Amino acid sequence: MKITLKIQRFNPDSDEAPHYQEYEVEIDGNARLLDALMQIKRFQDGSLGFRKSCAHGVCGSDAMRINGKDALACKTLIKDIVGGSGETITVEPLRYLPVQRDLIVDQADFFTKYRAVKPYLINDEPVAEKERIQSQEERLAFDDTTNCILCASCYSACPVLSENPAFLGPAAISQAFRFLADSRDRGAAERMPVLNEHDGVWPCQNHFECTRACPRSILITKRINQTKKMIEQGK
Repeated sequence: MKITLKIQRFNPDSDEAPHYQEYEVEIDGNARLLDALMQIKRFQDGSLGFRKSCAHGVCGSDAMRINGKDALACKTLIKDIVGGSGETITVEPLRYLPVQRDLIVDQADFFTKYRAVKPYLINDEPVAEKERIQSQEERLAFDDTTNCILCASCYSACPVLSENPAFLGPAAISQAFRFLADSRDRGAAERMPVLNEHDGVWPCQNHFECTRACPRSILITKRINQTKKMIEQGK
């Protein structure tokens, strides 16, 4: 089928403001949006900027806005976003992060917030044997959150950040929960001050946009609410 990709372009070295550029692409409906972008890059416009790496939904590099929704280009099939030939797909960079070029954003603020919750196991207690044993039930309490690929789709999808840019964001909070709910972790006292501040967990309004946007099916909104309960219960 023949489709049009309407892509937001911005080169800080030459453009005063972002603008849209359209490209016609002949592509199979079973192909991925990433395939269409690569076709443009290789055969139409080598200056088009976007990130990619594994192309299998594992690295999270190619997260972007596709027809107003946040998703991975490598996981989005053309047939799922257009009905047939002649239709247009609008492609834009993730929201709330500075655009470095075209679809490439600066994720520094996203990772600053992520690191603030200390997203790693904290436990200085001596290990009795070779490792800290955990039951299957204890693992299941946070299992889905271990699938996060840090693509920032949930961050871009969150409506709260449009009103409060300082909000910690769904990815950071869900990863804080991942360790707070881990029976082996002892870092609650170090994480809670960050989570319990004005721009921590409390701005979340349960829009569920983060959960819908997550390419790894993490129950992000649920995990944020569970984190709120942990704070209220003084874990």
